[in-house]
Amino acid sequence: MTYGYVRVSSTDQNEARQLAALRERKITGKRIYLDKQSGKDFERPAYRRLLKKLRPGDLLCILSIDRLGRNYGEILEQWRVLTKDLLVDVCVLDMPLLDTRSGKDLMGTFIADLTLQILSFVAQKERENIRVRQAEGIAAAKERGVRFGRPAVPIPENFPFVVAEWEEGSLSFHEALAQTGLSYGTFYRRLREYRVVMNCD
Repeated sequence: MTYGYVRVSSTDQNEARQLAALRERKITGKRIYLDKQSGKDFERPAYRRLLKKLRPGDLLCILSIDRLGRNYGEILEQWRVLTKDLLVDVCVLDMPLLDTRSGKDLMGTFIADLTLQILSFVAQKERENIRVRQAEGIAAAKERGVRFGRPAVPIPENFPFVVAEWEEGSLSFHEALAQTGLSYGTFYRRLREYRVVMNCD
Protein backbone atom coordinates (compact mmCIF):
# COMPACT_ATOMS: atom_id res chain seq x y z
CA MET A 1 0.00 0.00 0.00
CA THR A 2 1.20 3.52 -0.82
CA TYR A 3 0.65 6.42 1.58
CA GLY A 4 1.46 10.12 1.54
CA TYR A 5 2.34 12.48 4.37
CA VAL A 6 1.87 16.25 4.29
CA ARG A 7 2.92 18.77 6.91
CA VAL A 8 2.65 22.53 7.02
CA SER A 9 4.03 24.50 9.93
CA SER A 10 0.82 26.32 10.80
CA THR A 11 -2.81 26.69 9.83
CA ASP A 12 -1.81 29.79 7.82
CA GLN A 13 0.31 27.82 5.36
CA ASN A 14 -1.06 26.19 2.24
CA GLU A 15 -0.65 22.46 1.75
CA ALA A 16 -1.85 22.52 -1.87
CA ARG A 17 1.61 22.01 -3.45
CA GLN A 18 2.32 18.92 -1.37
CA LEU A 19 -1.13 17.47 -2.01
CA ALA A 20 -0.83 18.07 -5.76
CA ALA A 21 2.51 16.23 -5.85
CA LEU A 22 0.97 13.22 -4.10
CA ARG A 23 -2.12 13.19 -6.31
CA GLU A 24 0.07 13.12 -9.39
CA ARG A 25 1.18 9.73 -8.10
CA LYS A 26 -2.43 8.60 -7.54
CA ILE A 27 -2.22 8.94 -3.76
CA THR A 28 -5.54 10.36 -2.59
CA GLY A 29 -8.19 10.32 0.11
CA LYS A 30 -7.58 8.35 3.28
CA ARG A 31 -4.12 7.33 2.15
CA ILE A 32 -2.90 10.93 2.70
CA TYR A 33 -2.13 11.97 6.29
CA LEU A 34 -1.93 15.71 6.98
CA ASP A 35 -0.68 17.69 9.97
CA LYS A 36 -1.01 21.45 10.34
CA GLN A 37 1.40 22.22 13.12
CA SER A 38 5.03 22.77 13.91
CA GLY A 39 7.56 20.08 13.11
CA LYS A 40 9.62 20.92 16.18
CA ASP A 41 8.74 17.47 17.56
CA PHE A 42 6.94 14.35 16.42
CA GLU A 43 3.89 14.58 18.65
CA ARG A 44 1.71 15.06 15.60
CA PRO A 45 -1.62 13.22 15.51
CA ALA A 46 -1.78 12.38 11.79
CA TYR A 47 1.86 11.28 11.70
CA ARG A 48 1.30 9.03 14.72
CA ARG A 49 -1.76 7.46 13.08
CA LEU A 50 0.27 6.92 9.92
CA LEU A 51 3.04 5.10 11.79
CA LYS A 52 0.45 2.71 13.26
CA LYS A 53 -1.03 2.10 9.82
CA LEU A 54 2.22 1.33 8.00
CA ARG A 55 3.16 -2.31 7.39
CA PRO A 56 6.41 -3.85 6.09
CA GLY A 57 6.65 -3.34 2.34
CA ASP A 58 4.39 -0.28 2.28
CA LEU A 59 5.58 2.89 0.54
CA LEU A 60 5.51 6.35 2.11
CA CYS A 61 5.81 9.37 -0.18
CA ILE A 62 6.67 12.89 1.00
CA LEU A 63 7.39 15.93 -1.13
CA SER A 64 10.61 16.96 0.64
CA ILE A 65 12.80 15.60 3.40
CA ASP A 66 12.05 18.46 5.83
CA ARG A 67 8.42 17.30 6.08
CA LEU A 68 9.74 14.66 8.49
CA GLY A 69 11.10 17.22 10.96
CA ARG A 70 12.91 20.45 11.61
CA ASN A 71 16.39 19.37 12.54
CA TYR A 72 19.11 17.03 11.43
CA GLY A 73 18.82 14.53 14.28
CA GLU A 74 15.03 14.19 14.13
CA ILE A 75 14.95 13.66 10.38
CA LEU A 76 17.59 10.92 10.58
CA GLU A 77 15.80 9.26 13.49
CA GLN A 78 12.45 9.17 11.68
CA TRP A 79 14.13 7.81 8.55
CA ARG A 80 15.58 5.02 10.70
CA VAL A 81 12.20 4.28 12.31
CA LEU A 82 10.49 4.09 8.93
CA THR A 83 13.08 2.09 7.02
CA LYS A 84 14.67 -0.05 9.75
CA ASP A 85 11.99 -0.53 12.42
CA LEU A 86 8.82 -0.48 10.32
CA LEU A 87 10.53 -1.85 7.18
CA VAL A 88 8.68 0.47 4.81
CA ASP A 89 10.05 2.15 1.70
CA VAL A 90 10.32 5.93 1.59
CA CYS A 91 10.24 8.10 -1.53
CA VAL A 92 11.16 11.79 -1.32
CA LEU A 93 9.53 13.23 -4.44
CA ASP A 94 11.79 16.23 -4.97
CA MET A 95 14.97 14.17 -4.46
CA PRO A 96 14.96 10.96 -6.60
CA LEU A 97 18.13 9.70 -4.89
CA LEU A 98 16.08 9.32 -1.71
CA ASP A 99 13.92 6.44 -2.89
CA THR A 100 14.61 3.26 -0.94
CA ARG A 101 12.91 1.10 -3.59
CA SER A 102 15.90 1.53 -5.89
CA GLY A 103 19.49 0.67 -5.16
CA LYS A 104 18.93 -1.76 -2.32
CA ASP A 105 22.43 -3.13 -2.71
CA LEU A 106 25.29 -1.91 -0.51
CA MET A 107 26.30 0.94 -2.86
CA GLY A 108 22.74 2.12 -3.35
CA THR A 109 22.10 2.14 0.38
CA PHE A 110 25.35 4.01 1.01
CA ILE A 111 24.47 6.70 -1.57
CA ALA A 112 20.94 7.12 -0.17
CA ASP A 113 22.20 7.36 3.42
CA LEU A 114 24.89 9.87 2.46
CA THR A 115 22.40 11.98 0.47
CA LEU A 116 19.96 11.90 3.40
CA GLN A 117 22.56 13.13 5.86
CA ILE A 118 23.69 15.95 3.57
CA LEU A 119 20.14 17.12 2.82
CA SER A 120 19.10 16.93 6.49
CA PHE A 121 22.11 19.00 7.51
CA VAL A 122 21.48 21.57 4.76
CA ALA A 123 17.79 21.84 5.74
CA GLN A 124 18.68 22.52 9.36
CA LYS A 125 21.36 25.09 8.47
CA GLU A 126 18.95 26.91 6.18
CA ARG A 127 16.34 27.16 8.94
CA GLU A 128 19.00 28.47 11.33
CA ASN A 129 20.09 31.04 8.75
CA ILE A 130 16.49 32.15 8.25
CA ARG A 131 16.06 32.67 12.01
CA VAL A 132 19.28 34.70 12.16
CA ARG A 133 18.19 36.87 9.22
CA GLN A 134 14.77 37.40 10.80
CA ALA A 135 16.31 38.41 14.12
CA GLU A 136 18.71 40.81 12.39
CA GLY A 137 15.86 42.31 10.36
CA ILE A 138 13.68 42.80 13.43
CA ALA A 139 16.54 44.39 15.37
CA ALA A 140 17.28 46.78 12.49
CA ALA A 141 13.62 47.71 12.17
CA LYS A 142 13.35 48.41 15.91
CA GLU A 143 16.37 50.70 15.68
CA ARG A 144 14.52 52.63 12.98
CA GLY A 145 11.56 52.98 15.33
CA VAL A 146 9.32 50.36 13.71
CA ARG A 147 6.86 48.91 16.21
CA PHE A 148 5.62 45.33 15.91
CA GLY A 149 2.24 43.97 16.87
CA ARG A 150 -1.11 45.68 17.05
CA PRO A 151 -1.13 49.21 18.44
CA ALA A 152 -2.40 49.42 22.01
CA VAL A 153 -6.01 50.53 22.38
CA PRO A 154 -5.98 53.74 24.46
CA ILE A 155 -8.04 54.02 27.64
CA PRO A 156 -11.18 56.05 26.87
CA GLU A 157 -11.57 59.35 28.74
CA ASN A 158 -14.76 58.12 30.37
CA PHE A 159 -13.11 54.90 31.61
CA PRO A 160 -12.80 55.94 35.32
CA PHE A 161 -16.45 57.00 35.44
CA VAL A 162 -17.68 53.84 33.69
CA VAL A 163 -15.60 51.66 36.02
CA ALA A 164 -16.99 53.45 39.08
CA GLU A 165 -20.59 53.00 37.91
CA TRP A 166 -19.96 49.36 36.97
CA GLU A 167 -18.40 48.61 40.37
CA GLU A 168 -21.31 50.32 42.10
CA GLY A 169 -23.69 48.11 40.15
CA SER A 170 -25.46 50.94 38.30
CA LEU A 171 -24.04 49.65 34.98
CA SER A 172 -24.01 46.10 33.70
CA PHE A 173 -20.81 44.72 32.26
CA HIS A 174 -22.27 44.81 28.73
CA GLU A 175 -23.25 48.45 29.23
CA ALA A 176 -19.73 49.24 30.44
CA LEU A 177 -18.27 47.63 27.30
CA ALA A 178 -20.68 49.56 25.10
CA GLN A 179 -19.87 52.90 26.73
CA THR A 180 -16.10 52.41 26.53
CA GLY A 181 -16.06 50.75 23.12
CA LEU A 182 -13.64 48.12 24.42
CA SER A 183 -13.69 44.38 23.94
CA TYR A 184 -14.01 41.98 26.89
CA GLY A 185 -10.28 41.23 27.03
CA THR A 186 -9.15 44.82 26.47
CA PHE A 187 -11.53 46.11 29.16
CA TYR A 188 -10.03 43.80 31.77
CA ARG A 189 -6.45 44.58 30.70
CA ARG A 190 -7.11 48.30 30.96
CA LEU A 191 -8.89 47.75 34.27
CA ARG A 192 -5.81 46.01 35.72
CA GLU A 193 -3.57 48.83 34.49
CA TYR A 194 -5.97 51.45 35.86
CA ARG A 195 -6.07 49.81 39.30
CA VAL A 196 -2.25 49.64 39.42
CA VAL A 197 -2.06 53.36 38.66
CA MET A 198 -4.71 54.19 41.27
CA ASN A 199 -2.97 52.08 43.93
CA CYS A 200 0.32 53.82 43.16
CA ASP A 201 -1.32 57.17 43.69
